Amino acid sequence: MTIVAPWSQKIQAGVNLLTRFRQRLAPVNFRVLLMNSVMQILDEAEIAYCLRINKFGRRRWVRQFFSCISKLGDGGIYAVLALLMLLIYGTSAYDEVAVMAVTAVTGIMIYSALKKTLMRERPYISNGHILPGTAPLDRYSFPSGHTLHAVSFSVMLSHFAPFFVPFVLPFAALVALSRIVLGLHYPSDVLAGVLMGFALGSAAISVHASVF
Repeated sequence: MTIVAPWSQKIQAGVNLLTRFRQRLAPVNFRVLLMNSVMQILDEAEIAYCLRINKFGRRRWVRQFFSCISKLGDGGIYAVLALLMLLIYGTSAYDEVAVMAVTAVTGIMIYSALKKTLMRERPYISNGHILPGTAPLDRYSFPSGHTLHAVSFSVMLSHFAPFFVPFVLPFAALVALSRIVLGLHYPSDVLAGVLMGFALGSAAISVHASVF
C-alpha cells in the first residue's frame, strides 16, 4: 500500500531539488567560459607559428642568447636603469623613478589578475613538441608580463631619459621575441603585452606631467 507524503514534505523535497540545481549552476561563470573558448581558438590558430619559431630557438647559441635576454627582462635591468637615472640626474630624478616604480607594480597587478582569470596554458604545456628554453616565473601565459614591462619602461624612459632609447627600444623588441622563441608565450600574449605596456607607459607620462 502506497502512503502519500504530506504536502509539507513534498514542498520541502521540491525546495531541496531546486537548491541542488542552483548549487550545480553556481560555479559556472559564463564569461570565463567564453574567454576560455576564445583562448582555445587562439591556441589552435597560433600553435603552428609557435612550433616554427621554437624550432629555430633550439639552436644552442639562439637559446642561450634569448634566455639571457629573458632573464634580464625579469626585472633587474629596470632597477639598474633607475639607479643610472639617479646617478646622472641626482635628486631631480626622484619623481620619475617613483612613477616608474608605481607603474611597474601596477603592471604586475594587472597582468597577474588577467592570468589568474583567463588561465591560458603556456605553449610548451599545451603542445609537447614545443620545448621551453627557460623556466617561467609563473604558470599562465596571457598576457606576457615581460613584454608589458619592457614596453612600458621603453615608453617612459624615451620621455624621461631619451639617451636610453638606443638601448631600451631594441631590448624591448628582443624581450618580446624571446618569449615566443623560448616557448613561453603565444604571439597574441606578446601583442597584448605590447599594447598594455604602451598604454601604461603613456598613462604614467601623463600622470607625471599633471602631478609633478
